[in-house]
Amino acid sequence: MIEASSPPYKTPLSIPDYRRYWVARFLAVFATISMVVLIGYQTYDVARADYGMDRAEAAFQLGLLGLAQFIPLLLLTPVAGIAADRFDRRIVVLIANLVDAGIAAVLAVMTMQDALNLPILFTLAALHGAARVFNGPALSAIAPNIVPPRLLPRAIALGSIAWQVGSVIGPGAGGLLFEYSPSFPHFLSAGLLVVSGVLIMTVRPVRARHEGPPVHPVRQIVLGFQFVTRERFLLGCITLDLFAVLMAGATALLPVYARDILGVGPDGLGFMRGAIAAGAAIVALILSVRPLEKNVGVKMLWSVGVFGAVTIAFALSRDYMLSLALLAMLGATDMVSVFIRSSLIQLNTPDSMRGRVSSISGLAISASNELGEMQSGLAALVLGATGAVAFGGAGAIFITLLWAWWFPEIRNAKTFSSKYLDDDPTREKPV
Repeated sequence: MIEASSPPYKTPLSIPDYRRYWVARFLAVFATISMVVLIGYQTYDVARADYGMDRAEAAFQLGLLGLAQFIPLLLLTPVAGIAADRFDRRIVVLIANLVDAGIAAVLAVMTMQDALNLPILFTLAALHGAARVFNGPALSAIAPNIVPPRLLPRAIALGSIAWQVGSVIGPGAGGLLFEYSPSFPHFLSAGLLVVSGVLIMTVRPVRARHEGPPVHPVRQIVLGFQFVTRERFLLGCITLDLFAVLMAGATALLPVYARDILGVGPDGLGFMRGAIAAGAAIVALILSVRPLEKNVGVKMLWSVGVFGAVTIAFALSRDYMLSLALLAMLGATDMVSVFIRSSLIQLNTPDSMRGRVSSISGLAISASNELGEMQSGLAALVLGATGAVAFGGAGAIFITLLWAWWFPEIRNAKTFSSKYLDDDPTREKPV
């Protein structure tokens, strides 16, 4: 039969499936980021108010909170990658969303009853980490299946806008609503996660394409890790983010800055987290219209180096408005790195392995975030919050210089290219 051609889509948002995907992603990010920021604030507040800890000891609890989220990510990442490559990716996202909705509901009820303590908060954080490890690879792997490769960089930028706008509005709204009713933002998160899960199911079914005979799941896991380690370019991109953000974990100590250094409370914390996302969202919007096309590898390295320098400046700031501006710059520079890295990884990974590679990349990102929180908590115990953040920024600059020398493949990446994607995955295939 003659292949039926799809309309000549000019932007990702002109594709109906992508529009629904975008809204579902936005709602999920709004809900989960709001929940995670408030878990961090409640953990620090409970440690200070109910356990009588001093500032350094309470800051260390934030590090333990990050570790609690990372352990399930470390253990379940191989399984999550297999799930994204073997099952309908929409179903995987739906289940993860429903688990997170349950966590938000428990938080709401426990907050309303004033029954939260550190063990409960750590347990809920660990459950969130388990849900997120399945959500991330499946959700990331959907986009390349519903947009053509020529539009994928723009789709990734638009997806980042959904993420960053949700990250702006979520913490800000959550902090303001927390002042009004501490339980209400958690109830809101639970409802939005359910809506997001239902919406993602309206996207056409998405399964990975496989060639050849079935492969045992354990062998699939091994092949995924072998693919990443063999492709030095992918390995360099993934590990650059891992080690740079592992060092520069300023966001982990934001509750310390909000409560005790800048004195702006939970609503101020929400705006601080929102400032990071606002800077990233502005850059993502620009990249969705005018995506980077030349010298992408060098630009990624520069963005990570500047990220480290701005982190040092934030560490030393004692003015709230200046701190907000520096946090916005952090988000902007990080967005450039995320955009380039995500585009290169998606475009240089076969669809049959995209779930596993996305899970490995997600593990690196989570390790950098959650273990970065642990590193920041330990450093704060020794150096104080200011010293810990400044030390992390300097570490990110060092990692950037080392990776520029160690992985010349990154420096030599001039443009985005695709070795594996079909010309147009939105086109109907012959029957």
